[in-house]
Amino acid sequence: MDLLQQPSYNGGVATLDLNNQDLPDLQFVLMVLALCTSDLETLNVPDAVRRTVFDRCWALMHDTPPPARKEDRVLDLRVGTDLTLEAMVAVIKSTLAERGITQLTWDHPPSEPTRQTTPEALPLVQRLSKLYPAPPDITD
Repeated sequence: MDLLQQPSYNGGVATLDLNNQDLPDLQFVLMVLALCTSDLETLNVPDAVRRTVFDRCWALMHDTPPPARKEDRVLDLRVGTDLTLEAMVAVIKSTLAERGITQLTWDHPPSEPTRQTTPEALPLVQRLSKLYPAPPDITD
């Protein structure tokens, strides 16, 4: 099941225009945070900027410093509000714009999920799949 709309691909390079993206806010934040916490060497965002994006989003939801261990740098957006989500979109866009980044680009094909959905997240996944059903397979 493909819950995220795919970014555009041009010759194997994926792009996400930060000012002209068609993703709902939740999908946008999830995608950008996933890219910023990934090990993708081809992402056009320097490591320091990736950390800043995550740290600023973390600060919108927590009173504690962001985790130092890479494995712990995950945000649980289920506890946030619509206002928090809107703030994260603004923080992401402004942080990247401060560095002159208006488009994310990376060279990595989409891959299958590496983890099973947790029982706690399953209701959210099911609701999202109803909102954004997978396109039907088209056969000739």
